[in-house]
Amino acid sequence: MYKNLLVHIPTERSARPAVDGSISLAMSSGAHLDAIAIGFERVNNVPFVAEGGAAVASIIELEYERAMERAQGALEVFEVEAKGAEISYNARALVGTLGDVVATVSASARLYDLMVVSQGEPDRGGFDNQLPQELLLQTGGPLLVFPYTFRGAFKAARIGICWDGSRLAARALHDAMPLLAQADTLTAITLNISEVPAEASPIQLAKNMARSGLPVRTISLNADRGQVQASILSVAADESLDLLVMGGYGHARMQETVFGGVTREMFRSMTIPVLMSH
Repeated sequence: MYKNLLVHIPTERSARPAVDGSISLAMSSGAHLDAIAIGFERVNNVPFVAEGGAAVASIIELEYERAMERAQGALEVFEVEAKGAEISYNARALVGTLGDVVATVSASARLYDLMVVSQGEPDRGGFDNQLPQELLLQTGGPLLVFPYTFRGAFKAARIGICWDGSRLAARALHDAMPLLAQADTLTAITLNISEVPAEASPIQLAKNMARSGLPVRTISLNADRGQVQASILSVAADESLDLLVMGGYGHARMQETVFGGVTREMFRSMTIPVLMSH
């Protein structure tokens, strides 16, 4: 299982999905959990002040203090739950602009087995909503994303593997192996199987996984390009899945921009936790 976890605790929206999901995962895997919360500095909010640099410095200092208060407040929620769960943990508050924060947190995340984040809330702005997508590109490791509606304990008993035979799907599969090895059932979901290389077909995947003692059931169906994400979530609902595992770009990877297609839509409308790898 994963033994070193990092979780981002939001400060601009509910911390509960990240707190509940990460702590329950740390408990079930016996992992150490580090939490990081960011108070984002909004440098564009500093107005032009005719009185000179001293007044501007005072405004910047006040913005820093408010940002730090937001970060520390979010960590208080986490620490209450972490202490109650009696897990090994540390907590850290940061202040910075989005660009600085992405660089700092991404570098830190590269030392962990897995990073946990929560989905941005729809129709809501803020840097917290942008951070998970940025981290997926920059960390170099797997990202476990909890829906903004998630509450309670995380248990990945029934896992769906989004399989299109691509490098990204393979990366996600290997990154998720600690969870796959503990699952009760595994289901490979393949859309438009005619586009999948024969050497990496879902049947070949099932044969290889069986050699490791991990039986996989396969589901194949066709879907229009714009319906891929909806089809995956429909299967997830029908199969009562607890977790989806998928590559970071999705299926239309050659036609989409950095966050187009399936990846963008999954970030917007996931209904269960998703482990993504880029």
